[in-house]
Amino acid sequence: MFDSQQSEASTEFSMDSQQFKALSSKVDDLIELCTELDQENRRLKTEAISWQQEREQLMEKNEMARTKVESMITRLKSLEQ
Repeated sequence: MFDSQQSEASTEFSMDSQQFKALSSKVDDLIELCTELDQENRRLKTEAISWQQEREQLMEKNEMARTKVESMITRLKSLEQ
């Protein structure tokens, strides 16, 4: 009788061990995914900063061009009179 109980306990332990291995594997996968997502998040933040800087530069260029065009229009109007 003791052998059958020991055998059942061994089977239960074996299943628990398998469950632990499966859980451990899933945790490892989650850690890897978190690392990948962290890297991607950092890359995207860097890109966002770069795009924002480029946008600011383009807005400055646009403002300079608008000012020049307005100046040219004013000069042309003064030449017409």
